[in-house]
Amino acid sequence: MQPRPWPEPTPEVVAAIRTIYRGKRQVPLPVRVRDELGEVFADEAFAGAFGKEGRPGWSPGRLALITVLQRVGNLTDRQAAEAVATDLTWKCALGLSLDDPGFDASVLSEFRSRVIAHELEETPLDLLLAALQERGLLGAGGRQRTDSTDVISAVRDVNRVELARECVRAAVEALAVAAPGWVQQVLEVPGWADRYQLRVDSWRPPARDL
Repeated sequence: MQPRPWPEPTPEVVAAIRTIYRGKRQVPLPVRVRDELGEVFADEAFAGAFGKEGRPGWSPGRLALITVLQRVGNLTDRQAAEAVATDLTWKCALGLSLDDPGFDASVLSEFRSRVIAHELEETPLDLLLAALQERGLLGAGGRQRTDSTDVISAVRDVNRVELARECVRAAVEALAVAAPGWVQQVLEVPGWADRYQLRVDSWRPPARDL
């Protein structure tokens, strides 16, 4: 991973957003974040979680912003990846061109796993709090640290639940190939297929399971 500055929003994307939201409604959060905070999550802050050699990957700083926007919108990984590819306000925030195809949804899960493995869970919140304080949008003191700890814990729990469920799904798929008769005797197959035929990160689990 080679740390690089975020690209500026392209003129075409900026012009389209100005036309859509001119005098009609409040500019969406992703655009306000880019306008007011700029490159809030620099790549250098996450360099320790990524290798220095190999094929270049997606900017970890921009993946951090995507993760924050995903959390705010309560989106699945698949929905967040779709927003990166199709939503003009997300393209503006990330500095992407109109024809940028985005990335596969699995990139987000891999990013979270790397962040957790290298104990960088608090980095995005620390950077965000510092940026807000620097611009006078957040006062010193208060409950920021307690609140941020709750968010970090929630993200870690979601990631672990997704991992456990995906392991179960993959294991049963392997069993269905190796011993289909056993699976049919033990599982109620139609019900299982309705719930687990898709990857876990493509749907939102019930709140009671988190």
